Amino acid sequence: MSVESHSFWYLENLDMKGIFCPDKMKDQSDHLPVSKVKKGAYVYMQDDSADKIYFITEGRIKIGTISNSGKEITKAILSDGEVFGELSLAGVEKRRDYALAIEDTIMCILTRADMKIMLKDHTPLNTFFMNLIGSRALEMERRLESLVFKDSRTRVIEFLLDLAKKKGRPVGYETLVRRFMTHQEIANLTATSRQTVTTILNELRNQNILTFNRRRLLIRDLDKLAAAM
Repeated sequence: MSVESHSFWYLENLDMKGIFCPDKMKDQSDHLPVSKVKKGAYVYMQDDSADKIYFITEGRIKIGTISNSGKEITKAILSDGEVFGELSLAGVEKRRDYALAIEDTIMCILTRADMKIMLKDHTPLNTFFMNLIGSRALEMERRLESLVFKDSRTRVIEFLLDLAKKKGRPVGYETLVRRFMTHQEIANLTATSRQTVTTILNELRNQNILTFNRRRLLIRDLDKLAAAM
C-alpha cells in the first residue's frame, strides 16, 4: 500500500488567501478580515452563531465538541492554509463544535453573507466548499468506523498515513511532515491514550520506519508503515 503525498486536491487551483485576505480590505473596519487569537483563546464556542468562515494564515486551531455528559472529543487540528467554520454555508445556524487556538493564530474572516455572494459568481469556490464539507463528513465517518472495528495500533498508524498523504512532502524516497503533533493531540484524534501513542511511535522508530521530534515527522518508508498495522 503506497500513499501519494499531496495536499487537499481541491485547493490546487484556488488562491484561498487571496479570497479571504485581499489587500484592499485591510483598512475596512466594517469587514475586520484579519483576527489575531492568542493561544488558549476560543474563536467560537458550541451554540454560538454560525455566521463566519475562517482561513488560517498562521498558527493552529483545534476543532472539538463537548457532549452533554462532559466528554470532550477532538474532531480536527487545523493549521496554515486551512479553512474552518464552513458548515455555516450549509444552513447551520448554531455552532455544533468549538474552535480553540492551540498556538497564537492569525486568521482571515469572511461573513456568511459575503461568502454566499462570492459563491454565486465563482464556480471553483463552490466546488471547493462542497468537497470540503463532504470530505470532512467522510473523515468523521471513517474515524467512527475505525473506533468501532480497529485496534489502537491500527488507528494510530492509519492516522500517520493520512497525515503523510495530506500534509507530507517527498524528500527523496522519504516523506516529511513539518510541525508534527504532540502525542496527546494524536491520542485525542485517534481515541487512544498518550502512553499508547508514545509506545507505538517508539516501536516504529526502533524499526527504522520513521523518526520524529516535536517539530517534524519523517517517514522513511510508507509501505513498511502501512504493513506495520
